[in-house]
Amino acid sequence: MNIVAPTRVLIVDDDEDDFFLTSEYIKNIKGGAFVIDWCYRYRDALKSINDREYDIYFIDYRLGAKTGLDLLKEALKNNCEEPMILLTGKGNQLIDVEAMQAGAIDYLVKSELNTEKLERCIRYALERTTSVKRIKANERKFRSIFERSKDAIFIADEELVFRDINHITCELLGYERDELLNLSLYELLFNTEDRPVLAKQLMVNGEVDDKEIELLTKQQEKISCILSLSTETNVTGEKYTQGIIHDITNLKKAEKITLQAEKLRAAGRLVSTLAHEVRNPLNNINLAVEQLHGEINGGDAKLFLDIVNRNSKRIGGLISELLSSSGPAEMVLQKKSLQSILDETLAIASDRITLKKINLSVYYTEELSYVMADAEKLKIAFLNIIINAIEAMPEDIGHLRVNIITDNAYHKVMIMDNGCGINEENLQRLFEPYFTSKRNGLGLGLAATLNIIQSHKGLIDVKSRVGEGTVFTISFEKV
Repeated sequence: MNIVAPTRVLIVDDDEDDFFLTSEYIKNIKGGAFVIDWCYRYRDALKSINDREYDIYFIDYRLGAKTGLDLLKEALKNNCEEPMILLTGKGNQLIDVEAMQAGAIDYLVKSELNTEKLERCIRYALERTTSVKRIKANERKFRSIFERSKDAIFIADEELVFRDINHITCELLGYERDELLNLSLYELLFNTEDRPVLAKQLMVNGEVDDKEIELLTKQQEKISCILSLSTETNVTGEKYTQGIIHDITNLKKAEKITLQAEKLRAAGRLVSTLAHEVRNPLNNINLAVEQLHGEINGGDAKLFLDIVNRNSKRIGGLISELLSSSGPAEMVLQKKSLQSILDETLAIASDRITLKKINLSVYYTEELSYVMADAEKLKIAFLNIIINAIEAMPEDIGHLRVNIITDNAYHKVMIMDNGCGINEENLQRLFEPYFTSKRNGLGLGLAATLNIIQSHKGLIDVKSRVGEGTVFTISFEKV
């Protein structure tokens, strides 16, 4: 059997006779169970409210130096959630309006009180308060989910102008909250053609479900995201949009690295097969040439044998180069500073930089950036990137920048140029073996670079704009 707890009532009134009259009306409510107390001091009443000692409060407008309105306002400032009813000796519309605006759940005139009216007032007040508490609890729960989410969650208007955002949205996009609240999601789209597609889907379907898009951060960095949107309507009939942005930039990078590694492995298998098939007959040719060299002393035959010998060696060299670019690089790792490796690399490239009149800027962190590295192999990797940068820049106005920066986990080498840039299609194939946009290139330089960087457990990222230049960022784990 469930026992219903009595409703705890506090009557705040500096007139004891009025207290007795009001309490008698309440006691006469049929089916009700009440514990009724009296308080005539403002400060004591405020303490009881703040301590949440009662379920409902009847507060007289006249309380000596202060008024019941003052008590109402101060209680609500301290987050009182229990219902408060203001009582007055005479009806006053201005006080009625002010009481409602201050947060009173009802306004009653003492001369008009009776048991029926108080029963209805208490029942309504408690029911409404229960509903409000439930709504506030849900609001706190969903606000907590909103703020603690690892994804960017936002509320926007129909033009996708942000109206409310969680802190992850600010972190992801690199903006302060006030800055984002003046922006539309449309303004952050990297591909402008996505805008009409999103707008049409929202208009026709009322939602956008897991669409892959690219956004630009405040720092003009491109991030890959999954976007979900839905159109909703609030209680006033006004439409709004709620959305979730899930960052998949790191996932896309990992997929790209895996794809690049698989391409290298596939190319390696192909090269190994070809090398085996070519080297066998090539060895026979070399043996035959050596045998004939001992038997032929001069004339045209000697000249032709030298041609065959030179070209056999050239084919052998090409096979070795193909094998070294496609297979896993053998590393002899030692603790080295990236500053020293880059200095030696730039010294090797100095003649090319000087001849093409390239302006060189170098920025290093004050502390040495140590990594586990095969210095000779890393010099080859860096040199391939630097030579490509030099060749992409115009003479006299070319600017090559080489920076080392450090964050919590990585040392990062950034090699930047203001050259012709790389279009999106070529950027996707940049590290593929044998892919090249150069007339006489083999397409092995950057493939070898990727092979070396991956053998160092490093990450390589390329950003480029046609006509503006290219940025290579190579990240190494700190030691």
